[in-house]
Amino acid sequence: MASPSGLQSGLSRQLFEIWCSDKKNACVISGNVVEGTLAKTIINEPKEVTLINTKIISPKNCQSVEMYFNSEKRLAEKTPEVGETVSGLLVKKTITYQIMAPDDLHVFSQLSTENISQRITIAYTGAFGVLEHRLKQILESVESLPDEESEGPAFRVHERLTVKYESEKHISLHWRSDPISDMVSDSVVALVLNISREIPKVVVESEEATKTEEENNKKAEKVIHALLVSLFGENGKLVISVDGNVAHLDKQSGNVESENEGLKERVRVAF
Repeated sequence: MASPSGLQSGLSRQLFEIWCSDKKNACVISGNVVEGTLAKTIINEPKEVTLINTKIISPKNCQSVEMYFNSEKRLAEKTPEVGETVSGLLVKKTITYQIMAPDDLHVFSQLSTENISQRITIAYTGAFGVLEHRLKQILESVESLPDEESEGPAFRVHERLTVKYESEKHISLHWRSDPISDMVSDSVVALVLNISREIPKVVVESEEATKTEEENNKKAEKVIHALLVSLFGENGKLVISVDGNVAHLDKQSGNVESENEGLKERVRVAF
């Protein structure tokens, strides 16, 4: 048992719409009914009943049924082919369901769609052109935007995400939120952060390479000095003779004396 007895709304109406399509179910109406209500219509034993959002029909076996849709709805403008996928928004109201295009949501319901625009600022000190070049190597669609349209250097990724140059230390990303655009923005953010980490890394590697080269030169000097000492002694001047040419090397000052300029330069460089 459920109320109200007129079946116009409430629990009784919801139960009726759920059970009325099965002929095994029965509807018992007690008391007086008002003209124009669903209960009054049922008492007259009609062949079909039109509900709030659904028309319930109980056809016989093998009987063809034609269903009509409001042509104002965009999903009903084109008859789908066999096997074609129909996509839209599934809207539930009480116990009824409707599928409709997103643009029809505010027309045929009290709901509406909204767009979420997102913006994020990222620290970036590298060249803006380098960032655009790196993105073109990874992504398929990266297009530069004219300065008049973007008010400064900018480019668009996959026609979804806009990257703008804000200052020497920052760039900004702009996009309308949806699953694909969010994924594109995540990939661009990851790339920018990786490039930012590479910039100081290059400086460190350069400094380390310089230090390593200096240490190697010092080691080479020590090896050469030890070799000369082992050959010519520890104190005084070293006398070096090559193919009859003689050079005198002062270990303290590093001065080289020789009539042969070639030998003189070779000893000086070696020392």
